[in-house]
Amino acid sequence: MAEDGPPKQQLDMPLVLDQDLTKQMRLRVESLKQRGEKRQDGEKLLRPAESVYRLDFIQQQKLQFDRWDVVLDKPGKVTITGTSQNWTPDLTNLMTRQLLDPAAIFWRKEDSDVMDWNEADALEFGERLSDLAKIRKVMYFLITFGEGVEPANLKASVVFNQL
Repeated sequence: MAEDGPPKQQLDMPLVLDQDLTKQMRLRVESLKQRGEKRQDGEKLLRPAESVYRLDFIQQQKLQFDRWDVVLDKPGKVTITGTSQNWTPDLTNLMTRQLLDPAAIFWRKEDSDVMDWNEADALEFGERLSDLAKIRKVMYFLITFGEGVEPANLKASVVFNQL
């Protein structure tokens, strides 16, 4: 019988609302409306139910995705979409081609404390984060809130095993 060895140390890295970047992206929408202009071809404009979150990789190497830790304090739904490493929010507008597939979707039903999710897509997305961490110090996410939830109702993080 083989021994499992010592338990792996885990890192819990929170997704944090980037209020400044969310505000900046909302101002872009307002500016276009005020000037009567259209978005750039392929540009992703922030909708009212969307916010920008960031994950600061406190460690970049030797990470293995373990799980998402997502909690909604009331029934509703969130869709977490990653952005590619090509997006530099301080320099360029977000383009739709910079949104990563698949997205991770989490929801909580009425009269339930249990979170459900699109397991296969969420796991595939999570596993990609381990690779992205090797080349990025920060990763941005577009989180879409639905069915009555908003940023105040969400607590989300990604848990990695340290190899």
